[in-house]
Amino acid sequence: MNDTVLQNALRLRRAGKFAEAAQLYSEVLRSDPRHFEALHALGILHYQSGQLEEAERLIGEAIVVNPGAADALYNRASLLLKLNRLDDAVQSFDRAITLKPDYVEALGNRGSALLRLGRAQEALADAEKVTIMRPGLAQGWANQAGALLALNRPADALASYDRALALKPDYAQVWKDRAVSLLALDRHLDALAALDRAVELEPKNPESLYKRAELQLWLKRDTEAVLSYETFLALEPGHAEAWNLKGVALVQLQRHAEALASFDKAVSLDPGHSDAWNNRANVLFELKRFEEAGRDYERVLQLVPDLPYVEGFLIQCRMRVCDWRSLADDRHKLYAGLKAGKRIIDPQGNLAISRSPEDQLECARIFMADEAAGPPLWRGERYSHERIRVAYLTADFRPHPVAFLIAGVFEHHDRDRFETIGISFGPGTESEIHARIAAGFEHFFDVRSAGDGEVAALLKRIEVDVAVDLMAFTEGCRPAILAQRPAPIQVNFLGFPGTMGAAHIDYILADRILIPDDQQRFYAERVVYLPDTYQANDSRRRVAQQTPTRAEAGLPDSGFVFCCFNNNYKIMPEMFDIWMRLLRKVEGSVLWLLQDNATAVANLRREAQARGIAPERLIFAARTTPAEHLARQRLGDLFLDTSPYAAHTTCSDALWVGLPVVTYLGPTFAARVAGSLLHAVGLPELVTASPGEYEALASHLAHDADALAAVKAKLAHNRHTHALFDTARFTRNLEKAFARMVQQHQSAIPPQSFAVEAES
Repeated sequence: MNDTVLQNALRLRRAGKFAEAAQLYSEVLRSDPRHFEALHALGILHYQSGQLEEAERLIGEAIVVNPGAADALYNRASLLLKLNRLDDAVQSFDRAITLKPDYVEALGNRGSALLRLGRAQEALADAEKVTIMRPGLAQGWANQAGALLALNRPADALASYDRALALKPDYAQVWKDRAVSLLALDRHLDALAALDRAVELEPKNPESLYKRAELQLWLKRDTEAVLSYETFLALEPGHAEAWNLKGVALVQLQRHAEALASFDKAVSLDPGHSDAWNNRANVLFELKRFEEAGRDYERVLQLVPDLPYVEGFLIQCRMRVCDWRSLADDRHKLYAGLKAGKRIIDPQGNLAISRSPEDQLECARIFMADEAAGPPLWRGERYSHERIRVAYLTADFRPHPVAFLIAGVFEHHDRDRFETIGISFGPGTESEIHARIAAGFEHFFDVRSAGDGEVAALLKRIEVDVAVDLMAFTEGCRPAILAQRPAPIQVNFLGFPGTMGAAHIDYILADRILIPDDQQRFYAERVVYLPDTYQANDSRRRVAQQTPTRAEAGLPDSGFVFCCFNNNYKIMPEMFDIWMRLLRKVEGSVLWLLQDNATAVANLRREAQARGIAPERLIFAARTTPAEHLARQRLGDLFLDTSPYAAHTTCSDALWVGLPVVTYLGPTFAARVAGSLLHAVGLPELVTASPGEYEALASHLAHDADALAAVKAKLAHNRHTHALFDTARFTRNLEKAFARMVQQHQSAIPPQSFAVEAES
């Protein structure tokens, strides 16, 4: 009778009528609870129905009845594998293989279990047996590849994946896993192609979509990454990290509003997601919504108190709105953090608050420690080019202070001696300055969509002699490019007023005012002294023809106009105290400042009132075009510099239109730039040595109209006769510096400090 029932049950199983078949097997077991075939078959039915625990129990009872049943042992082991009982699964596979040594399926699955247990060498042994026994089985080669990859043998793994794909070209899982081996071999574009194929075969496979999006993001293929994340999120809308990473890609595309929405979604799904909160804060910072950004940074610090650089950005938020109430504590935190070697503030942010070149060096070293690269791309080769190949790297070939300063240099380079190369990784722009700069180079590469490694490889491939980083740590910088040492000579110049703190940067271009000899110890680079000033300037800077009236500029009809068009975050309370005393001393005078944000305006006016100065005596100039901004500065009487982050391009702007600048030499490079520029334009008398002298000089010029007129007349004359705005002269000095660097290199002389001789 049982035989007939079993035959009927088997027919029902084959017909897919599992419930009816299960009833018949149960009927057999009621009459014979130890019936092996019924126990085994009923267990398989439960397995097929997703009742894994019950299936494992039934097949286990079958094995008790017949311990020599290899198939039952295999089926139980497979169930244990699905139940994540890996050690038990391996033991059951062991028993099956002992009974049947050529049991390929058992060997393959045991290898999978061993791999998940971290026993990769044993897993590899099983996989190799499978490929020998059944070389036409794609799964066997895939398993072997997985074990090889776990043993850090990516090249061998790749070969095995390729064998699997030769047998089964549409094996989506192998295409995805093959990408992992390619990534381990630094073949990123090939890995992306493999993931593209995996997604093509399984368009709704979340794992492949997610991995592809991650790789696209890493390769800076941000538009593609956004699309991949959107496809993934359509399948997995609750994945907070995907929303976060989509936001990162959108930030890199300058689509800040969309990025903010993406980060909002991430933190709504996971309120403890510190990276998403941090990224949201960064976007708000970029959008100049500093108070909101500050609240988010505070939230991040509650979640992860030591998350790198967050404390520094919180402090910068306060500085951007001129909130000085906790400045003393903030300064102490930064000092203590840097002394402890903490990643507390980025080097650019540190410039505005630090008065110590030693602290700035430490800050740069800490930051650059995260940019450590592998073996250098340039390994001592000697180039013998007819002309020196100089590459300039920046994201700022756009309407930006650095672009306005240096555009003329590219046009004045001696093409008979220098081959110039522009490496641009900034956002796309249709601006006049971008077009002018691109035309000024012999070769211009837009590498914004290329990864750091790809850009470094490009510099090595075209055999650049001198690579010049025009950014260092400013917004949009990519210091990881030169960290890979793609060129024999690497230079820090112009964009960042301080050291990069890195052994792979050979030189920094400066002048004697910026870096006195006794301060060279605070620079990781060797200092090259240019003879007039370190700062390039463009003799073609355009000024709008029409100067606005005082009323149009928001100024009173009469009264002395002190001004400072530095960014508001450079204003420190110690300097503001001096400015307010000047307003008090000079009746009817006003202070004309740049309008950065509404909160800064309110706070500065509040601080003025607290010092007894009517808030309306602070006038704020809205941002406008560079040409119009230059023109309106003619309405100013005296530019008051800031410290410890002095005027740079803003000082050049003022001097270009005839507006005198008063400064004092602080202790750091950033605090001494205006002093350098004033010497180069022949006005050293406007450079003071202390805050007291600075205040006294500004007061004297405000009260003595003849003295101020004499200074303005001298400036008007010197603008055309002195070095500051002589772009051709500056370029010749710069070329002398590059030529000396190359000469030393070709003579096997290590980088060393030197001074470029002044023109006679």
